[in-house]
Amino acid sequence: MMLSEHPLHPYYPLDAPITDYVPNDASLLRLLTTASIGTATLLGTVFSLTSVLRPNLSKADRFAILWFFLSGSTHCMFEGYFMLNHHHMASAQDFFGQLWKEYALSDSRYMIADTMVLCMETITVLVWGPLCLLVAYSIFTRSSLRHPLQMTVCLSHLYGDSLYYATSLYDHYAHDRPYCRPERFYFWVYYFFMNFIWIVVPLYYFLQSVRTVKNAFERLEATASGRKTQ
Repeated sequence: MMLSEHPLHPYYPLDAPITDYVPNDASLLRLLTTASIGTATLLGTVFSLTSVLRPNLSKADRFAILWFFLSGSTHCMFEGYFMLNHHHMASAQDFFGQLWKEYALSDSRYMIADTMVLCMETITVLVWGPLCLLVAYSIFTRSSLRHPLQMTVCLSHLYGDSLYYATSLYDHYAHDRPYCRPERFYFWVYYFFMNFIWIVVPLYYFLQSVRTVKNAFERLEATASGRKTQ
């Protein structure tokens, strides 16, 4: 198919079948400023409520609540927007739509509702997003379910991000089909860094839960052994 048969758009590959594309009318600075203010307000509210309602929580647990609340909110709202509007992302001009069009400069699969991306995001929205919020609540209430749930959702992030990287990089190098624009900014900042956060932080909390569960079983076994020797 000739490239001229496709509407003009800034995404790679240049022959991606992106129809009805409309350029963003908001500047990158405006989008990032609005997103930053909204995120800071949301997390500030959660932090304040946590401090008032659970003043004895450690700083580490408060930060954990913020992380899982941020993850759950991002999954349910931002990625939920993609799940519901994937069929007309290229023409979307509302705030989330323009954010997605900006991010898609690093991964055009979000503009064509790629099957893998759509299925992955749907599972993330319906399962992992609510589970992140449940983990935040379990930390807040000091529930004994915290670490089993935390391990589950962190492992899902590690698997999902690994699959996300692997599928796009495989298409790039094996099929010579890049989804990211050639500028380094889009690859290293949007594609790599913004997703790598959801590997580094979940890995930390996954290992934290593994250690906690391991120590709990060791104490249980030590207690059981002590009773047997009496």
